[in-house]
Order: sequence, then C-alpha cells, then structure tokens
Amino acid sequence: MGWFIRFLDSSVGKKLVMALTGLFLALYLISHLIGNLFLLKADGGEAFEAYASFMASNNNIPVRIIELVLFLCFIYHIVNALRLWASNKNARGPVGYRTVTASANSTFYSRFMVQSGIIVLLFLVVHLSAFFFPHRFGNPEETMYQSCINAFMNPWISLFYVIAMVLLAIHLIHGVQSAFQTLGMRHNKYTPIIKGTGIAFAILICAGFALIPIVLYLTYGGGN
Repeated sequence: MGWFIRFLDSSVGKKLVMALTGLFLALYLISHLIGNLFLLKADGGEAFEAYASFMASNNNIPVRIIELVLFLCFIYHIVNALRLWASNKNARGPVGYRTVTASANSTFYSRFMVQSGIIVLLFLVVHLSAFFFPHRFGNPEETMYQSCINAFMNPWISLFYVIAMVLLAIHLIHGVQSAFQTLGMRHNKYTPIIKGTGIAFAILICAGFALIPIVLYLTYGGGN
C-alpha cells in the first residue's frame, strides 16, 4: 500500500489523479445539465421538481453514493491542483533576473487554469449556499423550482451565472484535452480530434448552463 501512496504523491500520480477526477466531474456536468434543463420546460416546474425530488430522496442510495464520490473527487481535484501548482512554481525557481514569455510555450487556457479554477470554486460555494444546502438540509417555504425562478429574475444573479459559465468553459477547454493527454491519448492523428471534441464539449455544456438563467430572466424578469 505504501508504494501506491508514494505513486499518488509523485508528479505523475498527481497528474493522473487530476485527469481522472477532472473527467469524472466533467461527465457529471452532462447529467446535471440535463436535469437543470427541465427548468425551461413549460409545465410550471413539474418535471424539474420531479427530478429534484428524485435526486434529494434519502432512499436513493445510488445517488447518495455518487454524490459522496463526487464531493471527494472535487476536494481531491482542488487539493491536487494546488499541490501541482506549488510544485511547478518551486521547480521553475526565481525568474526575476530573466525575461519569460509564457505565451510562447503555453496557451491562454493553460495559463489561466488556476485562476479560472478558483473563480469556479467561489461560484460553486455561492451556488450550493443558495440552492443545495437550504433545500437539502433546511426547510424552505418555496420549492426548488420557485427558488430558481426568484433568483434568476434578478439580472445581477443571472449575469453572475453567465460569467461563471464563461470561466468554466475556459477551464474545461484546457482541462479536458489535458486529461486525455495525461492518460496517454496523444497522437498526431487523434490529438486534433481530442482537442476539437474538448472545445466543443466545453462550449456546449457551459452554453447550456448559461442559457437557463438567460431564458428564465427574459421570461420572468426583464422580459415582462
């Protein structure tokens, strides 16, 4: 077991964990988006409330297990990202005495990974505080559907969510393709396909999430 711990603590192990946890979190975004799109169904929230009740049911053991795994993966992903960032920073050493052109050796998306990750984390804290925790552990008078409608009627909240999705897209554009490269899927023939698929995935997923506050605001807030 000691060798496994040492491997996870190595540079290769950290990158592997980042790749696997990152891909798992990315896959979760697909199912989360599908459920959230029920908010746009013109049925008075019936479909979304059925989805929310299904996900929140304490008798739904598989969902509770996935929820726990998701939480652990997210925490490990953050911790590992900070450790890798610190290791890379220490490995580069002082660079004040020489000029370094970062854009020559990396893309904007890769250079902005730490910053976008931190901002997305802050967004998630706000998101969970506003919706998940009050409805899972509290006893609110309004339904989850009503909470979403009331929140996105506010133009600043809707704008905040849209900006957060832009930053998440930036994070995913580099993160998805980097994860596949870490797993050894790097080839002159397949790398452009993986890169293109990663970009398309990031844009479609985040555009889908951003569409929700925009439509709800135009329907119930600024559209009236």
